[in-house]
Amino acid sequence: MATLARAAPVAQTDRAPTGFTATDLLLLCMALIWGVNFAVVKFGTRQFTPLAFNSSRITLASVVLLSIATLGRYTFPDRRDRLRLLALGALGNGLYQIFFVEGIARTRAGDAALFIAASPAFMSLIGRVRGTERTGLRGIIGIALSLVGIGLVVLGDGTGDAGLSASLLGDGLLLCASLCWAFYTVLLRPYTERIDGIPLSAVTMIGGAIPLVLVSLPELSRMPWHDVSPAGWGAVAYSGLLALALAYLFWYRGVRVLGPTRAGMYSNLQPIFALGVAWAALHEAPRVPQIGGAACILAGLLLARMPGATAVAADE
Repeated sequence: MATLARAAPVAQTDRAPTGFTATDLLLLCMALIWGVNFAVVKFGTRQFTPLAFNSSRITLASVVLLSIATLGRYTFPDRRDRLRLLALGALGNGLYQIFFVEGIARTRAGDAALFIAASPAFMSLIGRVRGTERTGLRGIIGIALSLVGIGLVVLGDGTGDAGLSASLLGDGLLLCASLCWAFYTVLLRPYTERIDGIPLSAVTMIGGAIPLVLVSLPELSRMPWHDVSPAGWGAVAYSGLLALALAYLFWYRGVRVLGPTRAGMYSNLQPIFALGVAWAALHEAPRVPQIGGAACILAGLLLARMPGATAVAADE
């Protein structure tokens, strides 16, 4: 983990590395961890109130990351950068997490993954507006194909038993979460290029934990902690240590090396893992349109990772 975090910043070029690299492998691991996490969060919010679960896991992640950064004697950013990262953390680890957990508590785990998978399209649009990223034709087609896959899965979920249909409120909250994550990722990229991954993760996680815990205080005071099972605490541990701590380090490396849009395309693999885990663990059986949508998502990812799909602006 330390080797990953201390990797030297990658020099800015017109193109990110092509082919399948170690960074791609780490992003695949990240997608798997996050894909499983949808079912874990869904299970956890059955034992905790949504805000109590979220506060518990983000506090755990903050303590662990801060301890590693301090004991490992990593160099923390200066005061100006710390304040900016705390503000970004409030967006990406605070507001995002509120929308995410409140949304997933009101919809199916597989659907939640699909709405979050819309983030790369938002990242591409934000990057184009800011002039920090140019998306080539293949990248645009790949994003469009992934969005078609998302539509297929949503339509597939809308058929059959009405009890399995996604809540409009939950879907809306998850789309807000996706937008928060897109802005957070694009705005964070310059910091990933000059700050070690572990202190970066620690500061932004604390930035999210502070407002989240404050908002959650009423629920935390009423939470029947003695009723939580060992499996419930295991959900907090998985979601805090793996999904928030370890996977975020992989994510920051991907953003730094591949750029936000191309790294973000790996988040589109989350629905494939999430649908499989939700089927096995939560008995949310996928339908034929959802399987077709998963295939479109995978094809879009592969197309977007081809050479020439995305170029980073030279003056970034």
